[in-house]
Amino acid sequence: MDSAKILVVDDEPDILEILRYNLQKEGYEVFSASDGEEGLKVAEREHPDLIILDIMMPKMDGVELCRQLRSRPSFSKTLIAFLTAREEDYSQIAALEGGGDDYITKPIRPRVLLSRIKALLRRSDRQDNYDDEGALVIGDLVINREKVNVQRGEEIIELAKKEFELLNLLVSKPGKVFTREEIFNKVWGTDVIVGNRTIDVHIRKLREKIGDEYIKTIKGIGYKFEF
Repeated sequence: MDSAKILVVDDEPDILEILRYNLQKEGYEVFSASDGEEGLKVAEREHPDLIILDIMMPKMDGVELCRQLRSRPSFSKTLIAFLTAREEDYSQIAALEGGGDDYITKPIRPRVLLSRIKALLRRSDRQDNYDDEGALVIGDLVINREKVNVQRGEEIIELAKKEFELLNLLVSKPGKVFTREEIFNKVWGTDVIVGNRTIDVHIRKLREKIGDEYIKTIKGIGYKFEF
């Protein structure tokens, strides 16, 4: 995505300056806000391609800002990444469950930051990649929702119903980290009681069938699909 618009919302001036400097150096158009309320106003005015949010901010924290943005149709597909402290699993889970697509850990390392941002923006460019028959094409996989199967090259891969639903969820947003709770709710439903190992077993079976290079484990949080 050329000259993408990025909004950074953080109450620490030093962080804003570091992010603005590194992002502008890469050619991105950068906007900033120092709290959640200001961030919402700037987002509604500029409609950025990517929003980077700190979690702890005055007036409105990052998770609440994310929820408010996601409640507006115009921001339902906007990329949102959170800044979280390293090793704070609870913050990362809260960020993702609040509607975030990814998180970037502090302290900020410019090379890692830019790599994650480029990956997020590439994901946006790759979305809605369907063939003439309405099947979703992800890398060398063709995922046919009507036939409930996956084709890799000339090979047809048959999946069990829940395996297919799990794969379908993960590929709906390549690169997005889905928490275990989110996967449970969307694949099995809140009314179904399943064992703690259920997701792990289905992930293992998917990896055996489609290859283990696509589905990545995010320790203590969940899974994501990458290619």
